[in-house]
Formats: sequence, C-alpha cells, structure tokens
Amino acid sequence: MRQGWHPRVAARAALILLHLLRGFWIIRMHFPRLQPQEQQRHVQRWAAQMLRAIGIELVREGHPLADGPVLMVANHVSWLDILVLHASGYCRFISKADVRRWPLIGFMAHGAGTLFIERESHRDAHRVVHHMAERLQAGDVLAVFPEGTTGDGLEIKPFHANLLQAAILANAPAQPVALQFIDSATGQISHAPRFIDDDTLLGSVLRTLAARGVQAHVRSAPPDHHRGRDRRQWAQALREQVRSLRER
Repeated sequence: MRQGWHPRVAARAALILLHLLRGFWIIRMHFPRLQPQEQQRHVQRWAAQMLRAIGIELVREGHPLADGPVLMVANHVSWLDILVLHASGYCRFISKADVRRWPLIGFMAHGAGTLFIERESHRDAHRVVHHMAERLQAGDVLAVFPEGTTGDGLEIKPFHANLLQAAILANAPAQPVALQFIDSATGQISHAPRFIDDDTLLGSVLRTLAARGVQAHVRSAPPDHHRGRDRRQWAQALREQVRSLRER
C-alpha cells in the first residue's frame, strides 16, 4: 500500500510548488499590463494546470456555467473547490479576510480577483454585499459557498442567506453548482480531498497527492432568479437544487 506513495507525493509536490511560483510571477509581472479578460483566461488556465499537477481530473456536467452577471452558489467539500471552480470557468470568490494575509496564497487570491470579508463584522458584511451587488451590475461572475464551511461530501449543510442579498439588490440570477470528488475506479465518493473536523490542511493535501484516479465533478443547473422570494427562501431553494444535482 505504501510502496510508491512517497515518490508520487514528492513528484506532485514539486510540480505544485513550481506552478505556484509561476502563478506568482505571472500576477506580479504580467497582470498589470493585461486587460481583465486576459487576466481571467490566465487564471482559468492556471487553475486547470494546477489540478492536473495535483492529479485531479475535471469532469463538467449539466448546464453550462453562465456568463455574468451571475452569483454561483456551490457546496463546499475541500480546499480544492476554488481551483475546481476556477478551472471550470472564471469567477471571483468571496473569501474570509484571513486568506488575504496568507503568504503567497493571499497575494495570488487577491490577484485573481477575490473579494475579502471579515466574517465577524456585520458592518463589513454589509459593505461586501453592496460591493458584490456593484460587481454583479458590472457583469461579473461571483462565487460563494453558502454553507460557510466544508462538509463531508455526503450531506449539504444549511445555506446562509446573507450574501444572496447582493444578487437580489443587483437583480441578478444565482446558478446552483454541485461539487463532488469521485474515485474513478469505483464510481464512489473519494474522501481523499476531504477537509473537515480533525483533518489538517497538510494531512488533506498529502492524502490527495497520494491518491490515484480522483475526479472532480462539477454539475450545474440553469441560473435561477429570486422571483420575489426573500434571501432565506431563495437560499433554501438553491440548497435543494444543489442537493438534487449531487444525487443525479
């Protein structure tokens, strides 16, 4: 079981580090000269290449991901989810402010267009909702994980509704997206990328790098307008759509 484990992990880790440094270089040296559309293409291509370096196969299913303005809402399984969605189609994520201060990762997340929020601050949440609404009105694709934390990949936690207010203010649709990691050999859910409870980030990363045949399935439904529903009603309806997508 353990034979070949360390060489595979080491080889993938080396590729990941090189690709991280390449991404850092592109954002620092080239992004200031690029138009937004060119930056977005770089982000999507970089994310797809990073998934391949990690050993993850991307599988897209369902309705095509919409162009903006749209708020993409997805279940949250792993630290890989952001890469998976970026590789599927460019979007701007809403992330906790702590990530902005992470070495290298924070710089790259900011360069990729992430909007940061202080989760404990109601005033900051209000600011971000209005900023999100402005970006939606400008035609952006935004992405959120309404569960607020990662789950086990089997059940979907209740959706928090606060950030959906931005789509209501902007009169923009939300697109339900279901994420699953599948073992290609068995067709069953792969727990290698899981990141919950007592899992450490390092442990989850090493487990993922050691795994074989992991597929990231991205299944999406058509965009859904709020149609007069308040944000809580809409959040519940979107959660049901994501759950239905996962069961197909």
